[in-house]
Amino acid sequence: MSRLGNIGARLYRGEVGYDFVGKRMIWYGLSILITITAIVGLGVRGLNMGIEFSGGAVFTTPKTSISVAQAQEDAEKASGHQVIVQELGDEGTLRIQISEVETAQADKIREELAKDFGVQAQDINAELVGPSWGEQIANKAWLGLGIFMALVVVYLAMAFEWRMAVAALIALIHDLTITVGIYALVGFEVTPGTVIGLLTILGYSLYDTVVVFDGLKEASKDITKQTRYTYSEIANRSLNATLVRSINTTIVALLPVAGLLFIGGGVLGGGMLNDISLSLFVGLAAGAYSSIFIATPLVADLKERDPKMKALTKRVRAKRASAAAKAENEPDDSPGDAAPEDGLPDGEAAVVGQRSRPAPRSGGGRRGRPSGKRR
Repeated sequence: MSRLGNIGARLYRGEVGYDFVGKRMIWYGLSILITITAIVGLGVRGLNMGIEFSGGAVFTTPKTSISVAQAQEDAEKASGHQVIVQELGDEGTLRIQISEVETAQADKIREELAKDFGVQAQDINAELVGPSWGEQIANKAWLGLGIFMALVVVYLAMAFEWRMAVAALIALIHDLTITVGIYALVGFEVTPGTVIGLLTILGYSLYDTVVVFDGLKEASKDITKQTRYTYSEIANRSLNATLVRSINTTIVALLPVAGLLFIGGGVLGGGMLNDISLSLFVGLAAGAYSSIFIATPLVADLKERDPKMKALTKRVRAKRASAAAKAENEPDDSPGDAAPEDGLPDGEAAVVGQRSRPAPRSGGGRRGRPSGKRR
């Protein structure tokens, strides 16, 4: 068995473990700090909404010797709006995105671009998106996200309990906030591909959370009938039992997404690959973190407020205090400190093993039985 597999087996059996639940205030503070940073980035820089949401026009030019910087300057001069220029896979082919452009302005802008780039106007492909259509797409995205969240809460409340549903919902909001904040800080364009990536990462985040919750539900069955562990300790043991599995699952999921982000987006020219892969990469990492450091500690916090769990915690602590006091009051039975109890002089030890048999009686060992000799 590999070293990682051996560690996983010991974690599952409870032989080793890390106190995630006991140090939950550290994780809460770290998560609050990251979330505040994401919200500040979102408020300061805002999201770079694609034309699918804001409306506008996308112009694709044929091969040209115009640089990206020069193309952006010419497009901003021709349109008077914010412009995003990307060089596509073919050398010299440019994609020019102009936000908030009315349909009537598109032909005029295309003619200006053709004149500046030295190409024919009909060779520049133009795609127009109206603001009303983009608003409909945005509303449908929010609606789909809201329905997804509601279904998650209802399912977890039915399959487990309401406390786990609340903890999972908070973890999901945590993952969404961090992912959207990273998008704002990086400046990537928000497209329908981004929405698809966000919905996908929510499923991955829930997967790890549900695995931990299922183990916790099984381990905490009839918990009030024992006085060995509190609910928080059982939650921590369940989390450690699935820790290696969660880490392996996350790494395996992150590797192909990293290939999409750094190779597909960086080497092959970006586009839709960047929109999907960045949300997947950030969301998967945040989902693994929240499943371990947020969801389970939150469940333990909420559960410990239950009067039954409070009574259990009190009994467990009382039993441990009694055992500690008993161990402290017991006399020390080490050989050098106490007098020998076996009646032997100092320096002689009693033989530990099979007890010695009494010596047989004379005359064959049976009372009144003749020895067999005639007199």
